[in-house]
Amino acid sequence: MTLDEQHMRKALDLARAGVGLVSPNPAVGAIVLDASGREVGAGTHTYDGIKHAEVLVLEQADQFARGGTLYLNLEPCSHQGRTPPCADAVIAAGISRVVCSIEDPNPRVAGQGFAMLRAAGIKIELGMFAAEAKKLNESFAKYIRRGKPLVTLKSAMTLDGKIADATKPGSEPGAATPTSEGARSGYHWITGEVARAHVQTLRHQSDAILAGVGTVMADDPLLTDRSGLPRRRKLLRVILDSYLRIPPTSRLIQTADNDVLVLYSTAEEAVRQALEEKGIRVRQIAATADGRPDFAAIIQSLGELEITSLLIEGGALVNGAALASGEVDKVFLYYAPKIFGQGAVPFIADEALRGRPQCVQRYELHRFGEDFALEGYLRDPYV
Repeated sequence: MTLDEQHMRKALDLARAGVGLVSPNPAVGAIVLDASGREVGAGTHTYDGIKHAEVLVLEQADQFARGGTLYLNLEPCSHQGRTPPCADAVIAAGISRVVCSIEDPNPRVAGQGFAMLRAAGIKIELGMFAAEAKKLNESFAKYIRRGKPLVTLKSAMTLDGKIADATKPGSEPGAATPTSEGARSGYHWITGEVARAHVQTLRHQSDAILAGVGTVMADDPLLTDRSGLPRRRKLLRVILDSYLRIPPTSRLIQTADNDVLVLYSTAEEAVRQALEEKGIRVRQIAATADGRPDFAAIIQSLGELEITSLLIEGGALVNGAALASGEVDKVFLYYAPKIFGQGAVPFIADEALRGRPQCVQRYELHRFGEDFALEGYLRDPYV
């Protein structure tokens, strides 16, 4: 590994330290070396910290930044936002060389920061660990370009595509199915401990998690981030509940602290008010022809709340509706070396996808103990 690669690797690691602390901004880490190659600044951007990573490291470096090299995973901004343009700060510091992974997907920047640096005589080297850097900020890219969150559909299943045992409650096709917390209701675990622990990593990376009311009624999950990692704002727990059937005694309702949002299509006013009195955020959403909440409207609504990433942990009906809507950007599907056979709950129980096949454009496989997972994209979040 070259020295440039070593420094860029550290910048990416610093950027990852901002996951959970940076939304709705991008995760950015930066390092500055003086003219002799000595590290004189290193930092991570956090939303509450206001200052961007490059400004933090330049302040640390002070006069030692002059003639030095700046490493960062994302192009310095060129516009006035909550802070002045970072490109101006890089120029003023006297940096002579910038090594960066990718351009900023924000249309307000998109190469303009680099143009400012080049005009000031600063050498730009672009593209190191680009794929890794793009994946790190894919939710920011989707949100800043489209105003909607990156939508990831997660599910755990057997080799024959079943998400619940036929011998367990809700095993009939189309019924409520368990989340990764399903053991509370007596469900058999499908995946092992390593895979289930990784689910918490996915939750930590997300601004919101979504499930259907059927899952709540059958499984009584908490749907919380239990990764133990720091986050700036609580994971928003979103429940699709067309007729506001969610039990007042459910753990979601009992633990709500302005972090539960229930989306419904039609319901009695008294029921809605009762939920709001318990501190539940309730929002009416457009319905499809069959009375269910419309996924396109749901995703747009979450974008308006500055949700940049959504993790769907639903059952067979929610999975089908989400995929049929065309709003799912990627899937994270865990597979266990088990076969449940006829009568068990399928990954998708609805007829919504009939004639509308979904194709994973690119994917990679991960190993979690005895289980494996496919992480794949239905569309490019940078487009």
